[in-house]
This record gives sequence, C-alpha cells and structure tokens, in this order.
Amino acid sequence: MAETIATAETRPNNRKIRDGIVVSNKMDQTAVVAVVSRVRHPRYNKTVQRTAKLFVDDPSNDLNIGDRVRVQETRPLSKLKRWRVVEVLERAR
Repeated sequence: MAETIATAETRPNNRKIRDGIVVSNKMDQTAVVAVVSRVRHPRYNKTVQRTAKLFVDDPSNDLNIGDRVRVQETRPLSKLKRWRVVEVLERAR
C-alpha cells in the first residue's frame, strides 16, 4: 500500500498525456489528433509505428490541421471524445 501512496505523490493525477498532430478539424468543438507510438514487434523484434486517432475537445475551435498539440485524458465528453487539449506545442505553417 505504501507503493501506491508513493506513486500518487510523484504525479498529481494519473491521466494519460500524449503528443500528436491534428489531422482533422471539420467538426464543431472537436478535433482529431493522430498519436504515433513506437512498439516492438513481439516476434520479429523490429520497432513498428502504431497510429491512434483520438477525438479531442476543442471548445474554442482554434486548432488547425498540422498543429502539434499535447492532449490529456478526461471523462467522457461525448460518444467518442475522451481527450482535451492541454497546450498547442507548435502551430502549422
């Protein structure tokens, strides 16, 4: 039990944080962010890239395609939205 208390002190909350690139902003107050993760293939031990598309809450509609953003896990906001924007790391040119 002391281990769980130690991990809670090191991190303020246990919500996942990911960095990704906005691939769509067609919806109202929602953007789609592609997050690339590198994992090792279980049999061939080669590093492969896995892409996950996350539906992100964007209440101000200020994200554009190509922006690099940091997103954080949150409570379900709609059928598919479970992430919100923490900060915009880099704007698209």
